[in-house]
Amino acid sequence: MDFITSILSMIFILSIPVFLHELGHYLAARSVGIKVEKFYVGMNFFGLGIKKTINETEYGIGLFPLGGYVKVSGIIDESLDSENSNSEPKDFEFRSKNTLQKLWFLSAGVLMNFLLSIVIFTFLYFFNGTYELSEEPIINSVSEVIELPNSNQEIITFTSPASKLGLKQNDKIIEIDGIKINTWSDISSSLVEKADSIVEIIWKTELGSQKKGSVKLLGRPSFDGKKIINQGVLGIMGNTYHRDLGFFESFLIASSNTGKIISSSFFGFISIISGNMPLEYVSGIVGIANVANEEAKTGGLIALISLMAFISANLGLINILPIPGLDGGHAVISIVEGLIGRELPIKVKYTIQFIGLFLILSLFIFTIFNDIRNIFN
Repeated sequence: MDFITSILSMIFILSIPVFLHELGHYLAARSVGIKVEKFYVGMNFFGLGIKKTINETEYGIGLFPLGGYVKVSGIIDESLDSENSNSEPKDFEFRSKNTLQKLWFLSAGVLMNFLLSIVIFTFLYFFNGTYELSEEPIINSVSEVIELPNSNQEIITFTSPASKLGLKQNDKIIEIDGIKINTWSDISSSLVEKADSIVEIIWKTELGSQKKGSVKLLGRPSFDGKKIINQGVLGIMGNTYHRDLGFFESFLIASSNTGKIISSSFFGFISIISGNMPLEYVSGIVGIANVANEEAKTGGLIALISLMAFISANLGLINILPIPGLDGGHAVISIVEGLIGRELPIKVKYTIQFIGLFLILSLFIFTIFNDIRNIFN
């Protein structure tokens, strides 16, 4: 049953962002007079699927439910079709358009993904409001134990430092290592870089008595937005409160949230390339299915829709990266051709696309094995 839930949840959260991404390309192509040869939802591997030709465009639904694509005239894409690439560009071909028109077509799918993320988050915030952390440094709950991964990614259970220290619900943190604590943010900033270190904490109990003690913090791998850090963990949580939001504020928070996802994902990608983030954090389609299954079981439809918004923002970012075979790679070629005033040789573009396709397939295979290994670990 879990397997079926995983598959259905994954199809749900991926199909809509992919469809809108391709719809963006389709509409942009039409708007600048580029001929759309094919528009598929799902992948029609081995020609399996339903198709119908309308006004010289082949519309279809592929049997494989993940993915989709738009094929336009005059571009060497992942199909590696270079037919007629040596002839003079025709008015309806991608090749004949100016640089701005090409970039508009190539970026439209990405813009649709970012827009979908913002729209989903806007309505989730508008209808559900938001929970915000109270800045008063009063403890709402204390974790008795904390589970952390070791170097082999095995989960180890520890008694929480807060529990060892004797902290209780409704205690108020006053000082950490001689630094006065005025807000909950002060607690976070005081502990974040002190993993595996001994800290001295002064607090006031619910009855008004003042206590002091020292304890060694635990360390948890955490992404700070730019790199993986070993974050200090005490084992306490603050109070939160619910706040309703108007539509405009919901839109602003949703836009900011989407921007943070894009920024965090970008720096995560850079961290992987630079070696600052271990490869076990790289996930793919199996990992998405596993997360989708957990979200469906614990949070239901709302959690899945929120995950869809997160994935849509990431899908947009990935596609705009200057990697051969992706929209960003095509954009780089278009910009170069615009600067030099002529098309690059067909063999060069074909080779670039072939390398890009090889890299993408290699990454796809790697993430599958990586996800399976992480699940078993």
